[in-house]
Amino acid sequence: MTNKDTLTTAPAGTDFPGKTLGIVGLVVAIIANLIGLIISAIALSQSKKAGYKNTPALAGVIVGAILTVLGIIFGIVGVVGAMSMATYTTY
Repeated sequence: MTNKDTLTTAPAGTDFPGKTLGIVGLVVAIIANLIGLIISAIALSQSKKAGYKNTPALAGVIVGAILTVLGIIFGIVGVVGAMSMATYTTY
């Protein structure tokens, strides 16, 4: 196994590719799910290419994916509920 196969953590006080973008992606994933998911995925990719572990980016991907799926489910339930209420309304 070569040194490139393992992900390492950055030394204290140093910055690595994708670190800031990972934090931004995590924050944006809470507010704008799909956009945050994409930003976090890009940050995670940059960090993996550089050989570093990026925990905020991974958390942003997870949070963004979960909230996006929940948003889609609630959207579908809301549309179906509104349509079913409209069919039962009498004038």
